[in-house]
Amino acid sequence: MIWCIMWSCSGSEALPGGNLFGLLIIFYSAFLGGKLLEIIRIPSVPPLPPLLGMLLAGFIIRNIPFISDHVRVQTKWSSTLRNTALTVILIRAGLGLDPQALKTLKKVCLRLSMGPCLMEACSAAFFSHFIMKFPWHWGFLLGLSFSFVLGAVSPAVVVPSMLSLQERGYGIEKGIPTLLIAASSLDDIVAITGFNTCMSIVFSEGGIINNILSSVRDVFIGVLAGIILGFFVHYFPSEDQEKLPSKRAFLILCICVSAVLGSQRIGLHASGGLCTLMLTFIAGKKWSKEKIGVQKILANTWNIFQPLLFGLVGSEVSVSALEPNTIGICVATMSSALCVRILTTYVLMSFAGFSSKEKIFIALSWMPKATVQAVLGPLALETARVSAPHLESYARNVMTIAFLAILITAPNGALLIGLLGPKILARHYDPRKLKLQLSDLAHH
Repeated sequence: MIWCIMWSCSGSEALPGGNLFGLLIIFYSAFLGGKLLEIIRIPSVPPLPPLLGMLLAGFIIRNIPFISDHVRVQTKWSSTLRNTALTVILIRAGLGLDPQALKTLKKVCLRLSMGPCLMEACSAAFFSHFIMKFPWHWGFLLGLSFSFVLGAVSPAVVVPSMLSLQERGYGIEKGIPTLLIAASSLDDIVAITGFNTCMSIVFSEGGIINNILSSVRDVFIGVLAGIILGFFVHYFPSEDQEKLPSKRAFLILCICVSAVLGSQRIGLHASGGLCTLMLTFIAGKKWSKEKIGVQKILANTWNIFQPLLFGLVGSEVSVSALEPNTIGICVATMSSALCVRILTTYVLMSFAGFSSKEKIFIALSWMPKATVQAVLGPLALETARVSAPHLESYARNVMTIAFLAILITAPNGALLIGLLGPKILARHYDPRKLKLQLSDLAHH
């Protein structure tokens, strides 16, 4: 019936080869792929994340000849949907930041969210010269911008796994689940901000100094606009209205989507994301426990965009377009950078009161990648196609790395957390002694 309505309204767009037809097939295929992975249960093995099934569904659609000829989505449509999905991710990240937890765990949380991400990005940029043959003269900065695609950990994998351990009482005495949940949102913020800043420098015209100043300007405008709009939503809509969570969620979603898409339209690429994060963090701090209703509505919104996002990412990877050695060099680059990330995480957790086994667990738990890679990987490719076609081959390799990073690290990370957590972390469940716990984490 949905297809009939689309066909009645748009005609050829809902027929094979049209954009609406392609989106509908990708959405339902990804949705079914995710549900299929949820149904599959192996005894004594933790469940795999549904996003893996969504990713594979899009990949299968792209690489079956007859189907791929009729399921197509224009780049503009795909880009807009992915940026909207990014906006939903940023809104949930901003609302998910708990000021009390950040205050309690601020030193360890900042180290965990910034150090591994920055070190992995720099090491990936370094390895990209030797393995992927990025040239030195601009390649490090380009590689750094693309490497931030790899640098983000996935809350979609880490948060449910940590909540499962926390509910069973593992690691809560030292606040390990709380630490990883709080740091996962900050880690994504660092990666997205670093990516947008480096991309604006690499693909902008003019000198390096002017591009850096432009990036600083974008950051300043984004933060200032976010603060102003954050205080605005403190008072509008007013608290005496009915269905307040629905109105707040709708207002924030409209403002933030306009900020992200509008900032790109006027050339302030790094402003929209920062505006969204500042707005939602300030608003969530004011709303306190009342924000749970808003987060539930946004979680339902994410349930719509998640199959579209991962299905579209899977459909970007064509086996026939890959060079024979592409997968090998991409896996080598990703693996080298990931080793640096794990080692850095272990070192940064020293002198934080954790045992050696707990530091190993935190380091291995900090490897799953999915959500940010699904958004930024295709965005890097699209930017190169439009602004610098001579860099498209490098950007295509980055897109392949993003796909492989999700495919390899998301299921393995979920399995490692589920298997090692009960064996390494101490079990201690007493609600009266649980001092370091985020308030109402069900919104994740």
